[in-house]
Amino acid sequence: MSKTTHFGFNTVSETEKAGRVADVFHSVAERYNLMNDLMSVGLHRLWKRFAIDVSGVKTGDKVLDIAGGTGDLSALFLKQVGKTGEVWLSDINNSMLSIGRDRLIDEGTPAPVAQCDAEKLPFPDNYFNCVSVAFGLRNMTHKDTALKEMLRVIKPGGTVIVLEFSKVWEPLRPMYDAYSFKLLPVMGKMIANDSESYRYLAESIRVHPSQEALKEMMEEVGYERVEYFNLTAGIVALHRGYKF
Repeated sequence: MSKTTHFGFNTVSETEKAGRVADVFHSVAERYNLMNDLMSVGLHRLWKRFAIDVSGVKTGDKVLDIAGGTGDLSALFLKQVGKTGEVWLSDINNSMLSIGRDRLIDEGTPAPVAQCDAEKLPFPDNYFNCVSVAFGLRNMTHKDTALKEMLRVIKPGGTVIVLEFSKVWEPLRPMYDAYSFKLLPVMGKMIANDSESYRYLAESIRVHPSQEALKEMMEEVGYERVEYFNLTAGIVALHRGYKF
């Protein structure tokens, strides 16, 4: 019997989940950036800027941007590492990766890209100074496996940062739930002609591990000095762990 996992609030086989997540991002790729701006009222740009600031990335470093999609973090990392550094943009979804690749070329900062599964990274041990994953971990079937792979490919002293939706401050939950389950699908239908993908988005956030649970997961697979920062009342959290 095949193992099962979450796809939003639904239970599906592990083999089915990857295809369904792929369908979501194929569907929304063209309007992904616009919807991010609308959904977060532009706050996602501040969250990503904060991720860069706490990453510790400096000139000449090597960085892997996992689930990098349309290239927001890669573009920021490229400015940090300069011409002597190296930034890889990666994503499992070709539609998203193509948009990110073309965006970086158009901006005059082309970067190597890799279409790959975060659970099976095609990179050597101890290669990167930093690995980032922003708003992608919750879509992965085996989060612990992906976190182990990220740990494997960073150098001793390197950092992994995980930027992800998390558990919002309790007094705000009724308002946040109303926004997520009533307004968000309507916006998805109007802007991206896809309400179901944004319904999945809201559901996937609710079944993602809490701040403390994700911290414990990272510690269990070998990260050290794991800490997290709540952003915008816990709507988003940034976790940071090290390899020593």
